Amino acid sequence: MESKKPPLDSTDRALLRALSSNARASGSQLAADLGLAESTVSLRLRRLHQSGHIVGYHADIDLAVLGAPLQALIAVQLAQHNRADIQKFRREAPTWPGVLSMFHMGGRDDYLMHVAARSTADLREFVVQYLTGHPAVAHTETNLVFEHAAGTGWQQLLA
Repeated sequence: MESKKPPLDSTDRALLRALSSNARASGSQLAADLGLAESTVSLRLRRLHQSGHIVGYHADIDLAVLGAPLQALIAVQLAQHNRADIQKFRREAPTWPGVLSMFHMGGRDDYLMHVAARSTADLREFVVQYLTGHPAVAHTETNLVFEHAAGTGWQQLLA
């Protein structure tokens, strides 16, 4: 299903590119960088938020410094496609300790979970406590993340 958001013009696209480089940039800094009036930047940002083009801001936290240096991607296959069990899983899973994100997938796996843990023992305990005992889950496959590189290719979609 495609979004019915208003189309972006070149100014909106430039503003989104600038924010992707520094989401903490002030309105005056964005205005100076883009050669726009500060009031224009303020109006555009408000419109981009209201339309849902900008859905939030976040800080990238070094999880290793917080004591969780281990990351994994866990593929989850559901036991049955019982609506109540799926909804319960979908509602609960993002709140479990260490869950960074969760993707609903098409194909062999139903979900892919990105999790952080303090150790392999903690990761194993997460899988045992939250996944293997969940009534919606039939099978999991855990893959350790050795390295992660954030992509910037999405910016080409703004062209």
